[in-house]
Amino acid sequence: MFTSAFDFQMTMATVTFFLGLVVLAISIFILVRQAIGRDINTIAKQTAILAEKGITENIAGLVGNASALINALHDLSKTNTGIGVFLVFLGIALLTTAYFISRNLGLTY
Repeated sequence: MFTSAFDFQMTMATVTFFLGLVVLAISIFILVRQAIGRDINTIAKQTAILAEKGITENIAGLVGNASALINALHDLSKTNTGIGVFLVFLGIALLTTAYFISRNLGLTY
């Protein structure tokens, strides 16, 4: 399949570079989607209104469930952001690895 070590390293550098670009694009998509996520904000606002209504009408169960829903939405938001940031660092690491492989081949200065 590979005729020389140069061909193998060149293939490794190319695959690593394109994989880094794909991972970086996915991470940016996740972070942008998280920033634009109006659905979560709408649910949080409606839950806050529901909790206020529960407080004024002395419905303890409603307030507790609304509070649990707000906490779950907050945790969901933190998790998606964490995954996006991790993928950004992974993409940068893959691109850096591709650079050093190609530098070892003498293709970059």
